[in-house]
Amino acid sequence: MRKIIATALVLASLSAQAQTVDKIKDPADWVNPLMGTASKHSLSTGNTYPAIACPWGMNFWMPQTGKMGDGWAYTYDAEKLRGFKQTHQPSPWINDYGQFAIMPITGKIVFNEDERASWFSHKAEISRPYYYSVYLADHDVTTEITPTERAARLRFTYPATDSAFVVVDALDKGSYIKVIPGENKIIGYTTKNSGGVPANFKNYFVLYFDKPFTYQATFSNKKLNTGDLEAKDNHVGAVIGFKTRQGEQVNVKVASSFISPEQAELNLQQEIGNSDFAAIEQKAKAAWNKELGRLAVEGGTVDQTRTFYSCLYRAMLFPRKFYEIDAKGQVMHYSPYNGEVLPGYMFTDNGFWDTFRSEFPFFTLMYPTMDGHIMEGLVNAYKESGWLPEWASPGHRDCMIGSNSASIIADAYLKGIKNFDVNTAYQAILHNTENEGPLTSVGRKGVKYYNELGYVPYDVDINENTARTLEYAYDDFTVYQLAKALKRPAEEVARFAKRCQNYRNVFDPESKLMRGKNKDGKFQTPFNPFKWGDAFTEGNSWHYSWSVFHDVQGHMDLMGGRDVYAGMLDSVFKMRPVFDDSYYGGVIHEIREMQIMNMGQYAHGNQPIQHMIYLYNYAGQPWKSQYWLREVMNRLYLPTPDGYCGDEDNGQTSAWYVFTALGFYPVCPGTQQYVIGAPLFKKATVTMEDGKKLVITAPQNNADNRYVQDVKVNGQPYTKNWFAHSALQQGGTINFNMSATPNKSRGTAPAAAPYSFSRDEKLK
Repeated sequence: MRKIIATALVLASLSAQAQTVDKIKDPADWVNPLMGTASKHSLSTGNTYPAIACPWGMNFWMPQTGKMGDGWAYTYDAEKLRGFKQTHQPSPWINDYGQFAIMPITGKIVFNEDERASWFSHKAEISRPYYYSVYLADHDVTTEITPTERAARLRFTYPATDSAFVVVDALDKGSYIKVIPGENKIIGYTTKNSGGVPANFKNYFVLYFDKPFTYQATFSNKKLNTGDLEAKDNHVGAVIGFKTRQGEQVNVKVASSFISPEQAELNLQQEIGNSDFAAIEQKAKAAWNKELGRLAVEGGTVDQTRTFYSCLYRAMLFPRKFYEIDAKGQVMHYSPYNGEVLPGYMFTDNGFWDTFRSEFPFFTLMYPTMDGHIMEGLVNAYKESGWLPEWASPGHRDCMIGSNSASIIADAYLKGIKNFDVNTAYQAILHNTENEGPLTSVGRKGVKYYNELGYVPYDVDINENTARTLEYAYDDFTVYQLAKALKRPAEEVARFAKRCQNYRNVFDPESKLMRGKNKDGKFQTPFNPFKWGDAFTEGNSWHYSWSVFHDVQGHMDLMGGRDVYAGMLDSVFKMRPVFDDSYYGGVIHEIREMQIMNMGQYAHGNQPIQHMIYLYNYAGQPWKSQYWLREVMNRLYLPTPDGYCGDEDNGQTSAWYVFTALGFYPVCPGTQQYVIGAPLFKKATVTMEDGKKLVITAPQNNADNRYVQDVKVNGQPYTKNWFAHSALQQGGTINFNMSATPNKSRGTAPAAAPYSFSRDEKLK
């Protein structure tokens, strides 16, 4: 019998992989928000949680399995749920802020998170971007949630009992709550955060129930206060109760604000008002269908289609809107930098070290108006703090390296996004290029060494020095591009043209890899290219040596030409997944994720190497890009709880999949080009913001046909290895003729290669 069942499961899996999907009506229903949730500290398969949210919403909701303050707030293998939390967490490593939890219970009054927790099963759980439902077995209660951008509706279905309760937990680190029985209302605030907030930070919340309370109490720390309707302490909350009939539904409207209690009420009225649960659910689903439907794919397998839309969903969560609409309809925000309430846009919860690579170029292509608002928010962040953010949650956080805000600002402006104060943004970028910030992630750590020597030395107690050099050099290229566009003084343009070549200073001709260099100009010894960290960031030299996005030709020349360069690319996949973890004193999860994927030194689970496969297009061997891109999509992404191969990271790893599935990728933001790969689907229709449609067809596409024989754009043969941004935005048709055998003549000429500074700037 076991053999029969196992055979049936295998056949069902193969069927899902083989069955192709034609046009779909509701892309939101192809999303699996549980993708990537089977993660833990030692091994990330996404480090995600099921975000019940609207696209880029200010507030998300989530079922909570972890203890309060645990960044792994929902893990797929957990057995119990402790509550349903309003969350703003962008990453378990960054953790949460402004959160509070709601939990329905029955029977004995308990409010402690462990005591109120209930067993649950994924078999009795429904997870959609716009709707979540789960059965709490220990309380015999079904919880449902549907979101708006700043509010939500919850619905609890109770058994017949005179002991039905709801716990509202404002969490620790300083909180306040008040029960107002005459209005079936609870108000309060939470200050719980993980850093990056001003002293006056609060998230104000308001809840309305549609059933009168027959019981009300507050709790402070571990004590239940039955006579008190108001509490303010380190950790407070409330418990309200009522008698229910079998199957009776209790509805809750909830909203919050970082501005004021009054704004929380206004957010609730603006976004929910008198709309019932079904109406809010329908509206949230329509919002997701609208955005997801901008990219309509056909002819892939069930798993490929689910993976595509699950990744697209993740790409549309961050950065979150950190602004609100006041009573006059004006855009306002609480500043996470100076604590004031100010006019204008603000976005947060994003690490640009990750997302400059493909997430922001995706917005620039598909959502230029919103991307402009994000740029406005960056200008406001600079005005309010004196620095551009590099990892904001909600304010400056000390995480990662680089000054990649330059990349996303330059890329946006150069691709036609002009609805922001670019001159102030440029001054902010210049400020970064000459100064260290109050945190190592802000400004440029080691900037004086970099500007004077052309690199950050290995032996001056600045960690990740070679990675910093490489990222600063690329960022200087984007400053150079923006300086030209803004017609800045010639000396200034020349300064950044020179600095963008600083990658050459850490290139070791002996190993043909990037290597730490001491202050005296000598390379550091001994050199182990498999050593993670140290001179590099969450990777080794084999990963970071390809971080010359803007001048692949120059990098190729240093290595010894196209054939040598391609051979070095080949080596990444041919080598064993060996590593040296001595810098960290143990195996970090990024190392483990590379080790277990059986792709040599290719570490797709982290960002520095994610563009590498596309570099074969510069070396005249594009068919190798086509082979390995399909391998990565097939082997490292699945629409399952263990569906990613490392941290998803605010949409970056997802945006990689979305771009790659379409057949092109922005290797070098700050240029006007997308490097060609090979599409995954038989057809994709991309609807631009202005309604123009780009139709990408590959009718011969299947599991075997991964190679591009030829490309036609609007019916004409196309020989380049890149597409222009303006051409994609104008719409039209791109046809890929796919085959099971590589075409080793197409795209091999040097003239077919994408932009490189050393080649193309000389041509000018």
